[in-house]
Amino acid sequence: MHSVTQLLIAIAGGLFPALAWLWFWLREDSEHPEPRRLIFYAFIAGMATVAIVIPIELSLRAVINTETLLFITWAIVEELMKFIAASTVILWRHDNDEPIDAVIYMIMVGLGFAAVENMMFLLSPVSGDSLSQTILSGNFRFIGATLLHVLSSAIIGVSLGLSFYKHRYVRYGYVLCGIVLACITHSAFNYSILHVPSEHMVQVFVGVWIGILALLAMLEYVKRVRPVCAST
Repeated sequence: MHSVTQLLIAIAGGLFPALAWLWFWLREDSEHPEPRRLIFYAFIAGMATVAIVIPIELSLRAVINTETLLFITWAIVEELMKFIAASTVILWRHDNDEPIDAVIYMIMVGLGFAAVENMMFLLSPVSGDSLSQTILSGNFRFIGATLLHVLSSAIIGVSLGLSFYKHRYVRYGYVLCGIVLACITHSAFNYSILHVPSEHMVQVFVGVWIGILALLAMLEYVKRVRPVCAST
């Protein structure tokens, strides 16, 4: 019974931050909301992606000896797999018919991924530490890793939104830049977690929050993207 309680605590601690942010970001798309079933598909796709990423990351751990390089490589794998998941499950659908839609769907995939990652992270503290320590760990995930996945996934979504009405090959360039920037952002966070002293960790989180504020500004810009009309 005790193990069941531990598991429930981990599930709740993992899901709550993701669901809270899911509610927040859906409010950003309240004027033309996406179908709830597709929001659900995107969230589940993000959760399922973790099961694909874990074996890849374990294989990389066996061949990469440098911890910093390993964490950077993991960041690249996670961003690529989240984009592939979104492309496979959602982005090809006709409902993805506005520039802002890709941003919302990418954020949902990121939140689904973060939810499972949070659960796995919390299972370790729950199994051996006090509930108060577990709650502290959950708060760390809430303000740190969950926001990171929102930010990095949204960067790719913004690149899709900005290029929504552009030529196909121009869109490829935008998406490539978005993926590279998302990987850099994620890698920088991982590098900071490894090398920044704990007393300065707040500065890392402040940087993530600044990124979220910039994202909110970009969302307003993406909402105003319109097709370029040819002159007559």
